[in-house]
Amino acid sequence: MMRLSGTPVFGLVSATALAMASLAPGAAQAQAPAARRSFNMAPQPADKGLVRFAQQAGIQILAPATATRGAQLGGLRGQFTVEEGLRRLIAPSRLHLVSFDGRTAVLTGDDSAAARPAPGFRTVAFQNATPPVAAPAGAGASPAPTSPPGAEPAAEAPAPMEEIIVTGNTSGRRTVFTSSSNVTLANTADIQRKAPRSTADVLELVPGVFVEGTAGPVSNNYSVRGLRGGGQTFIALEEDGMPILYGGAGADIYFQNDITIDRVEAVEGGTSGVLAVNGAAATINFISLKPSFTKPVASVRFTGTTYGDYRADGYFSAPLTDSLAFSLGGYVDSTRGVRSSPFIYNTYHVKAMLEKRFAGGGFVRLTARRGDEHDPYYADMPFAVSSSGKIGGVPGLDPKYANIGGPGFANILVPDSCATGACQRRFSLSEGIHTRTNQIRLDLEAPVTDGVTLFARARYLDAYFDFNGIFAGSGAGTAGLASASAYLDPARSPIAGFLGQGLVAFPGTTQFGIRDTRTGRIIPASDTATLNALNGNGLLQQTVLNHQTVKTRDFGSDFGARWDADMGALDNSLTVGGMVYNVRRYNDQSGVATLINDVTDQSNIYDIVALGANGAPLGQLSNNGMISYGNWGQGVFKDEVTSVSGYFNDELKIGTRLHVDFGARYERQHVRVDIGDTAPVNQPVPAGTPGIVADVGSTFAGTYTRQSATYDDWAATAGVNYTLTDNIALYARYARGFQTFGGDTGGTHKPSDLTLYEGGVRFQSRYLSASVIGFRTIFKNQSYQFINPDNPAVQANALANNKTSGVQFDASLKPVSFFSLTGQGVYQDPKLNNLRFDGVAQPQYEGNTPERTPKLLFTLTPAVILPDNRGEIYLRYKHIGKIYADSGNGVALPSYGVITIGGSFNVTPRVNVNVSVDNLTNVNGFTEGNPRQGQTQSIVGGYFYGRSIVGRNALVSMTVKL
Repeated sequence: MMRLSGTPVFGLVSATALAMASLAPGAAQAQAPAARRSFNMAPQPADKGLVRFAQQAGIQILAPATATRGAQLGGLRGQFTVEEGLRRLIAPSRLHLVSFDGRTAVLTGDDSAAARPAPGFRTVAFQNATPPVAAPAGAGASPAPTSPPGAEPAAEAPAPMEEIIVTGNTSGRRTVFTSSSNVTLANTADIQRKAPRSTADVLELVPGVFVEGTAGPVSNNYSVRGLRGGGQTFIALEEDGMPILYGGAGADIYFQNDITIDRVEAVEGGTSGVLAVNGAAATINFISLKPSFTKPVASVRFTGTTYGDYRADGYFSAPLTDSLAFSLGGYVDSTRGVRSSPFIYNTYHVKAMLEKRFAGGGFVRLTARRGDEHDPYYADMPFAVSSSGKIGGVPGLDPKYANIGGPGFANILVPDSCATGACQRRFSLSEGIHTRTNQIRLDLEAPVTDGVTLFARARYLDAYFDFNGIFAGSGAGTAGLASASAYLDPARSPIAGFLGQGLVAFPGTTQFGIRDTRTGRIIPASDTATLNALNGNGLLQQTVLNHQTVKTRDFGSDFGARWDADMGALDNSLTVGGMVYNVRRYNDQSGVATLINDVTDQSNIYDIVALGANGAPLGQLSNNGMISYGNWGQGVFKDEVTSVSGYFNDELKIGTRLHVDFGARYERQHVRVDIGDTAPVNQPVPAGTPGIVADVGSTFAGTYTRQSATYDDWAATAGVNYTLTDNIALYARYARGFQTFGGDTGGTHKPSDLTLYEGGVRFQSRYLSASVIGFRTIFKNQSYQFINPDNPAVQANALANNKTSGVQFDASLKPVSFFSLTGQGVYQDPKLNNLRFDGVAQPQYEGNTPERTPKLLFTLTPAVILPDNRGEIYLRYKHIGKIYADSGNGVALPSYGVITIGGSFNVTPRVNVNVSVDNLTNVNGFTEGNPRQGQTQSIVGGYFYGRSIVGRNALVSMTVKL
C-alpha cells in the first residue's frame, strides 16, 4: 500500500505507462494521429509549469525531483502537438524528454538516462489535469490516470517516490510526504491483495478504522479513532469525490467496489470535515477509472469462492474522437453468502461514463450508474460461555459457518396497519436486502486563466432499499432463549402470558406442543426426551422479522473555483466553493413481528399448538410461529433535509520546506420530519388470520405529526508541515467538524461535534517509509438509537461524549528487491462521558469504554516478490483487541487474530490470478453482543447473543486484460 510517508507508488504511476503498452501488440503505434492543442503558458519554474502543462495537454508526467528542483521553463503559446509543445517548453531547462507514449511522458535531467524512471522520480503531473484524482467535496479535482484493472507493478520498481494527492488537499501539488493531513492511498494491487469479501472490508486498508464485517456483503458497521462501534457516523464514503449518501450511514448498501474502481484514498480528520459533509472523522474516496483517450482498453475478471459466490466483472473504454471518450463497466454476481443458506442472491451493477475534453484544458463528464442487488444479512445468534469464560458455539450451531435463516423464512405474510397501503406485509428472507439504485452525475472543470480553474459536480441518486433480516434474541434477549420443555410449561415459560391466553381460547387444553411449520410434525410437552434432544441442545428462541423499506431521493452538488498563485518564495492555492444537498426519504418499518424458532443452522419455525387429552390439536396459538406483531422497530416516517454549505481551503508553501494550510465550512441545514401517528386503538388482524393474536400491535393511523428545525454549524481546520530533511517531515493538525442527522420517529436532532488534535513524524528513504502519529479526538453529543428492552416498541435515544487518545503507525519496509513488510495499527484509549438516555443522565457509565470499540488494532503483511514481474506471495496477520459489547461493559468479547495467506500471479503479461485464503487457522472472533438487549448486557444461563466472524474460506480471481 502507498503509505503516508511517501512509500513507493511506482506500481500505481509507472505501471500505468508500462502496463498499458502491454495491453496490445504495437499499442504505442496504434494510437490516433497526434492532435494539436492550444497552449498559453508564461515562463515559470518547472515544478509548477509541468503541472499546468499536463492540465492543458491531458497527460501525466514523470520527472525526478532532483531535476525539476530549480529548473526554469520557457513560455509556450500557440497550437502544437503535445510532444512538440513539451519539447519547446523544456528547451531552456536541463530537462530532457526520454519517453512519451501519447499518455505518459518521462523526463530526466541527464541525457544518458535510461528510458525507464529512476529512483527518486515523483509524479509531477497527471492525465487530464491536476489534481490527478476526483477529489472529495470541494477539491475541484479532475481525473486520475487510467491504469488497467489488475495491473501489477513493473519489475525493479524504484523505492521512494512522492505522489501528488488530492483527498484532503485542494492544490493538487501536495505530496503525501508534505501533507499535513493523515492520508492513506491504496491502489488496485493493494485492493486485490486485500481480496475484500465486502466493500466495508476495503476500509481496513485505512489505519485506525475498525470494521465489523460480520453482517455479510453490505450493511456492515465501521468506526474510526475510538468512536463508538456499531455505527457509521462521522465517516463519509465517497465515489469520485462526492458522498454516496449525504448522511453517510448505510453508504455500503448503495455502492459496491468493483473493477471500475482504480484506487481508494482516505483522509482521517483534518480537512475531511471541511471538504466533505458528515465526514469529520474520515473520508474514504473510491476513485473510478476514467475513459481512455489513447486506445481501446478492456479487462474482465472472474471470481469464485469456497462459499458459492460466483462473480464476473468487466470494463471497456475507448476514444470516440481525440477529445471524446467513453467507458462501460460493472459486474454480475450470484451468491449464497459466506454462511450456510438455502437461498441464492443475485446482483448486477453497471456504470457508464462519457467524457469530453476541451482544447486548452478542462473537461465535462457524464456518468450513469444503475444497480439491482440482493444480499444475505447475518444478525445475532446465541453463543455458549463456559464456566472459565471461554466463548464457543451452541451444539448444532457452528459460530463460523451457521446461519439462523432457514427455508421457513423465505416468505411470511405479517399482519400490518391497512393505512400503510396493505393489510398484510410480506417478509421475504429469500429476497434478503434488496437495493435498487439509479444515479446520474455531471462533472465539469474549466480553466479560466493560467491560475484560475472553475469546477462543478452534481449527482442525483434515486434508490429503493428493502431490508428483510432476522434478529434472533432481539426484544426478548436471552430471556427468550430457553429449553423447549420450558417454553411449553405455563409455570416457567418465557411466553407464559401467551400460553395463558391459549388456555382461555381453547378450553379443554391439557398441554401445549410445538409444530414444525414446514413438516407439520408436533412434539407435545409430555415428550420431554424429544424436546430435550432437539438439535442436540433442546433450545427454542424468539426471533424478530425485521422488515424495513426506505425510498431515497438524494441530490448533491459541489461547485467553486481554485486559484493558484506563484509569488516567488510563496506558492499559494486557494479553493472557494459551495455545496447544496436535498434529501427526501420515506421509511416504513411497520409490521415487524416476533416468532418462535429453534437453535440450529437454517433454523425451523414452530407454531405453538393447544393439545387435548388424547393429544389431538385443538387449535394454534401462533401464526406461522409469530406470537406478536408491530412491537419492534421505528414504524413510519417521512423526512426531508435541505443543506447549504460555503467553504474555503487555502494551501500555502513558504520557501521549500514549510507548508501551511487552513480552511473552514459553514453549513445551514433545515430538517423536516413527518412522524407517523399511532392509532389510539390497535387494528384487528385481517379476517382469517391464524392464531390468537387479535390485533396488529402498534398501528400506523395513516396521519402524520410534523416537526421541523433549522441547525447550523462550523467546521474548521489548520495544519502545518515542515520537512526537516529530504527524509524527515513533521506535521501537526487541528480540526473541528460535525455530523448532521435527518429526522426519524424521535424527531429532529442537532448536529454532533468532533474536535481533533494530531501530530506526527514521517520518514522516507529508499528502503523504509514510516509515520507515527499521536492524536486526541473528542466526540460531543454522539447520537444513536437503540431498542428499549423494557418496551421493544419504543426506540430510546442516546447522547454521549467520547474522548480518545491514541497513537497510530504506518510503515513499509523493502530491504531487498524480493521482500517487503508493511504494517499499520493504532492503540487508543477511548472513554465514555456524559451518557444520556432520552435526556436523562446515566452517571453509572462514566469513564467506561464505548461499546464495540477495540483499544488495539494492527495488521502486518510480509510479502515475497517473485522475479521477472511474476507477482507476489503474502501473509497477513490482523489483530483485533478486546471489545465490550455494551456501554455498561458487562460483556467483554476477547481479542483475536486472523491470518490470511494469498498470492497474485502474473501468468502472462495479460493474465493475473489472485488467490486468498482468509482465517487460515479457523479462529473464533466476535464483533458485537446484542445491542437490542439494552445498554447493559449480561450473560444469562451461560448464553449471550452476538455476531462472529466467518471461518476459513478461500477466494480465487482471474483478471484478463484484452
